[in-house]
Amino acid sequence: MYKYNQKTIVPTTSEKFFSQDEVDILIAKNTGDRTLASLLQKSNKLLFTMTSVFPLDIFPNTINIEEGRITIITRHLFSSEEHSIDIKNISNVFIYTSIFFSQLVVISKTFEENEIKLRNLIPSQAVYARRIIEGLRVIDHAEIDTSGFSKRELIEMLEKLSSRSSGA
Repeated sequence: MYKYNQKTIVPTTSEKFFSQDEVDILIAKNTGDRTLASLLQKSNKLLFTMTSVFPLDIFPNTINIEEGRITIITRHLFSSEEHSIDIKNISNVFIYTSIFFSQLVVISKTFEENEIKLRNLIPSQAVYARRIIEGLRVIDHAEIDTSGFSKRELIEMLEKLSSRSSGA
């Protein structure tokens, strides 16, 4: 079938009509694809990494803060331990500060030994890590999808949220 325009002839096709079941299947598939893509993007977004100070800690420990979880790597002489904690399973984050160094304590709801401590941290980095984690907890509690934000935008938003939630 051809449709005549003022200058050209444009071929047209007949439109296909979908049943409600077909529409529901297409919507579910599209939503599922978007959800999977956002989960993949979310799981790979590393926001901040912090390592304990080397001279005081011969085997420095590391904390990696990602969008959906934190990973704490504890190193020993010939081995290392790696704890991954989902943001939703963190009940609290504390910082203990001395004159030169800080200790970050993450309280988890899921571990038997629910306190995970990282000692000999630079105080400014420990405070920053706590603010990022607290902001992620606020976002997770509100169930906000953050997969569309860039790393920089997300960190700025987390800093604002954590300062509001902590009363600073």
